Amino acid sequence: MHELRIHGSQRRHGPRERILQLGEARLSDAESVALVLRTGMRGEGAEQVAQRLLRRFGGLPGLAGASLREMGAQPGVGPVRAASVAAAFGLARRLAEAAFRPGTRVENGHDIARLVRDSVHGARRESFFVAPLDARHRLLGLHIVCTGSLDAVPVHPREVFSPAVRDSAAAIVVAHNHPSGDPQPSAEDRLVTGRLRESGVLLGIVLLDHLVVGADRYYSFAAEAFFPIRPLAAESAGTGSVAGSPWVTTDSNVPFDPLTR
Repeated sequence: MHELRIHGSQRRHGPRERILQLGEARLSDAESVALVLRTGMRGEGAEQVAQRLLRRFGGLPGLAGASLREMGAQPGVGPVRAASVAAAFGLARRLAEAAFRPGTRVENGHDIARLVRDSVHGARRESFFVAPLDARHRLLGLHIVCTGSLDAVPVHPREVFSPAVRDSAAAIVVAHNHPSGDPQPSAEDRLVTGRLRESGVLLGIVLLDHLVVGADRYYSFAAEAFFPIRPLAAESAGTGSVAGSPWVTTDSNVPFDPLTR
C-alpha cells in the first residue's frame, strides 16, 4: 500500500487510500488534484505537486481558469497531466449544467446566476450570456454571445437577441460575470441594460432581468438588489430558501417586464 512519509517516522495514507476509506468529501483540494495528476516527479510526490499548483494559481478557482499551456509549463505537470486536470474541471462544469437543462422552469435570477458563476469559475475575462425563455419561463437554452476583457465585454443587441429569435423566445434573461468577484454594476452595465430593454420592446421579446455575477453573490437589475449565490447541495439539503429577483406573476402564462416597474 502506498503511503506518504511526513515528519520523519510519522506516516499516513495517501489520497487514493483516503478516498477509498473515507470518501471524496474528506479529501483536501490538494489530495483531490493529486488523484487527477496520479504521479509526481523525482523528489516531489503528486500531492506536493498539487499543493504547488494550487499556490501558483491561487487555489481551485485560479487553477480551473488556467490555460493548458500555463498549467503544463509547471514542473512535474506537462501537457498530459494538464489535460487531465482541465478535463476534471470540465466535468464539474458539465455536472452543474446538467441540473439546468432546456425545459427547466426558471423562477428567479438565482438559478441562472449560479450556472453562470459555475460556468466561468476562475475566468479572467468577462463573458455575456443570454438565456431565452418561453412564455412559461421554461429555459430554451443558454448561450455565450461574446467574451471581452478583464473589466468589460462589448455587447450588441443583435448578438444578444439572435439566439432568442432563433428559439422563438417570449423573454430573455441576460447575465455577465465580473472576474474581480465584485458584482457591483458599472455605469456601462446600466447603459447596456437600457439598450437591451429598448431592443426587446421593438422585437416583442421581454427582457426579464440583467444579472451581474460575482464570486458569491449577484446583482439583479430587476430587483435592484444583491442576492447570495448558494451551492446546489445546500438547497438539496433543505437548508433554507434562496432569495431571488421576482419574475413570476400569478398568471405564469403571461410574461411581464420587471424592468418597467
